[in-house]
Amino acid sequence: MSKVDEFEELRPLLFSIAYRILGSVGEAEDAVQETWLRYDASTTQPVSPKAFLSATVTRIAIDVLRSARVRREEYIGPWLPEPLLDDPYEDPARAAELADSVSMAALLLLERLSPLERSVFVLREVFAFGFDDIAAAVGRSEAACRQLLVRARRHMNEGRPRFEADRRERQELARRFFEALARGDVDGLRELLSADVQLVGDGGGKAPQLARAVAGAENVARLLAAVYPFMAQVDITFETREINGQPGALFRDRDGRVLHILVLDVLDGEIRTVRSVINPDKLGHLGPVADAWAVDREVRRARRQSR
Repeated sequence: MSKVDEFEELRPLLFSIAYRILGSVGEAEDAVQETWLRYDASTTQPVSPKAFLSATVTRIAIDVLRSARVRREEYIGPWLPEPLLDDPYEDPARAAELADSVSMAALLLLERLSPLERSVFVLREVFAFGFDDIAAAVGRSEAACRQLLVRARRHMNEGRPRFEADRRERQELARRFFEALARGDVDGLRELLSADVQLVGDGGGKAPQLARAVAGAENVARLLAAVYPFMAQVDITFETREINGQPGALFRDRDGRVLHILVLDVLDGEIRTVRSVINPDKLGHLGPVADAWAVDREVRRARRQSR
């Protein structure tokens, strides 16, 4: 098998590792490309291309994450991961771990970890790498990697919810949520939301966004019901999709350009968090991006005319 064939066979795995470490589709793709350049330039053939390439993409991702964390500290408003519609890597034996680890809730928990903790956790807990390969990837001893994993598990377990919804329950709640959203049905939305639900928006200062998270079922229901019906009036449409393995929807303007996404966290029979990504820099990989400011002006005009 040629180098190109070896690399292409492992590309889905390499992207999936990089995305979980970085929380960014664009940065993960760049890390994978840099991995190929280093592999192509290498004059020796590794015993295990999988181990070599996984270690390489991990080291690159760690370096990128260290600089990205500085930028995220200066980010305007809440920072959310770039939405991922489809995870290219599949492993039936680890399907549950893969699905859980790519959710926005899990990626935000991973943000609490140091770059080394995050990388060790991803390689071990998500992809089941041996500690020898993990040690080679992060440049630490196996004993140190075991300690990093212990700390990472503790932080992750402290932030995880106690109850998780099954897939069918999530889909049914999401169906009812988006139907109520389209109708502007405050009562219908309220009954699906937990009492302490949060609505979080990521515009990065580059699109209309919430000044801060909105909390409480009444507040969230009324805000959603006051905006989304008017979006339909200016020809905003949406399609329900799984986003980061969770129920959500992709919104488009009248020309089919991507406006934003909504993702729902469903736990214990209720919607606990509604997350919106409208920052155009985080949507480009989904297709042409809409002018969110222009849409916002149209929606405001429609609301004024309805009074």
